[in-house]
Amino acid sequence: MDYLKKDFAKRLLDIKAIKLQPTNPFTWASGWKSPFYCDNRKTLSFPELRSYVKLELTHAVLEHFTGVEAIAGVATGAIPQGALVADALHLPFVYVRSKPKDHGMENLIEGELRPGTKVVVVEDLISTGGSSLKAVEALRKYGCEVIGMVASYTYGFPAAEQAFAEAGVELVTLTDYEHVVATAVETGYISPEEVAMLNEWRKDPAHWG
Repeated sequence: MDYLKKDFAKRLLDIKAIKLQPTNPFTWASGWKSPFYCDNRKTLSFPELRSYVKLELTHAVLEHFTGVEAIAGVATGAIPQGALVADALHLPFVYVRSKPKDHGMENLIEGELRPGTKVVVVEDLISTGGSSLKAVEALRKYGCEVIGMVASYTYGFPAAEQAFAEAGVELVTLTDYEHVVATAVETGYISPEEVAMLNEWRKDPAHWG
């Protein structure tokens, strides 16, 4: 298994940014019942871990997306991570709203961005991929070239992977479902028996439970 993905998974589990409750599931905003909850925004409260995320997301951009000219964060969760990455790379930063403002300039993209710019999108978490790809669509309609996306975590749902493939967006993440579950078992956070339940949920999260 990838060392970075395991290391980051352990760090997220250590600060309880990821919670696994197979027998006491959470309810997501979508209404889905889930034994798994991830809140990467908690990393912002821990200076050392915040720097780690900034460094590793920056490395991911440099390694996978040469020629990047600007960074775009997806509102609201990825605004701080995106700004940190843009600062580390000395690049312009914008963020993309889920919908245009209802006042003032009614902007959907906040910040200064030229059409034709090569953009990497920063996201904090990928679940269905809907909001992330909506941001990509907004940037493309503005005339920018989205050359890829980096994120802290992905659930790796088949539907999301298909959506990213159809949209032609390469996604690179610091960790993912498989590494988090494996690390959780190794550290005794969950039992091997609970893994089967988690895997069943991941196959069809919309109808689980």
